[in-house]
Amino acid sequence: MATVCLIAAIAFALADWVAVARRWQLLEYLAKPAVLGFLLLYAALGAHVSWYLIAALALSLLGDVYLMLPDRLFAAGLGAFLLAHLAYIDAFDATPQARAFWFAIVVAASVPLALRIIRAVPQAPLRVGVTTYMAVISLMVASAIASGHLVAAVGALLFLVSDSLIAVNRFVSPFPGAPLAIVVSYHAAQLLLVAALR
Repeated sequence: MATVCLIAAIAFALADWVAVARRWQLLEYLAKPAVLGFLLLYAALGAHVSWYLIAALALSLLGDVYLMLPDRLFAAGLGAFLLAHLAYIDAFDATPQARAFWFAIVVAASVPLALRIIRAVPQAPLRVGVTTYMAVISLMVASAIASGHLVAAVGALLFLVSDSLIAVNRFVSPFPGAPLAIVVSYHAAQLLLVAALR
């Protein structure tokens, strides 16, 4: 059953990529939540269930739904994914010292792009939310690297890439191919994180 759920998640991810590339909105509305739904089932069917991973995937699924809905729900989607990253942070086994060390490195590497994005966010409350989100996802990436698990680290970095592409495309300058690049890197990130933490 677990294998069936994993295959279904991958199949729906591929369907979602096609839907995004072809702008088939109805298929995207079906496929995108299905990916996280089946990944959630796959994680729940593991031998040693990680409830932090379950929480992270459930919140990610909620965030996906919010971000597919009208523009006014962007902040709700941002909040759902922020909580998902907090759950992922708790799922990683790493010392506070290692997390702090890698957090400083991730933040230092991200500062030029992060400042550009923050300055481009129009509303002050949303700017605070985006800044907080950037700090939390940076800690998530740092925690994944600090755990010493290569697959987790790659997955977390892909998540950061996906979210950075969203922010640049939404606030700084829209660019061709952004939606497809965002969804491919996002699904790859979630798949790798589940593989590492299940």
